Amino acid sequence: MTKSPPVIAVDGPAAAGKGTLARCLAESLNLPYLDTGLLYRAVGRRMLDERLDPASQSGEQLALSLRPDDLKRTDLRTPDVDRAASLVARDQAVRQALVHIQRAFAAERGGVLDGRDIGTVIFPDADVKLYITASARTRAERRYMQMAGTETETNRDAAISEVEAALIERDRADATRAAAPLRMADDAVRIETDNLNAGQVLAEAIRIVKSVLDAKMV
Repeated sequence: MTKSPPVIAVDGPAAAGKGTLARCLAESLNLPYLDTGLLYRAVGRRMLDERLDPASQSGEQLALSLRPDDLKRTDLRTPDVDRAASLVARDQAVRQALVHIQRAFAAERGGVLDGRDIGTVIFPDADVKLYITASARTRAERRYMQMAGTETETNRDAAISEVEAALIERDRADATRAAAPLRMADDAVRIETDNLNAGQVLAEAIRIVKSVLDAKMV
């Protein structure tokens, strides 16, 4: 391990499993964990609450005044917040307002942070960078189940296809935005999760983290 607590960046598109992995990885390594996507969701939620339009108005002031309780709300993963968060993430003023929160989080004790630009923008010198991904269909099936879908619903395939289309559009928006677009860092290790369960993804991530950190100690 490095002399100071490591910073581990976990990036990837929506519903690829990066949040689940990052939480479990942080627990396994006894490091703090931050879901940076919640920051943008919280800003988007507050904008909607105040009847502000994320497509045409800036949430900079709301980002600067975020409180811990804003991240604990139970209504941060609804479709309207998904759309708002994607729009908020394109706002350079909002991104700048949230950068210091993310960097300060891991400044002293290290940490595991998941998002879309952790390894490319927030912590370009992170000790370990992981890029977690899966096919759009796999991610859509996972998001469908997260939204309380069931295996027996008669409209299951149509519902999953609708979620898949929304994820593909989110991927496009995230990858083409001017501010910190979603991309895999050049020195990140890619993990495809289509055929892996959460336990297998965690085991592979731990193996990679230990290998990278051990190599840096040589």
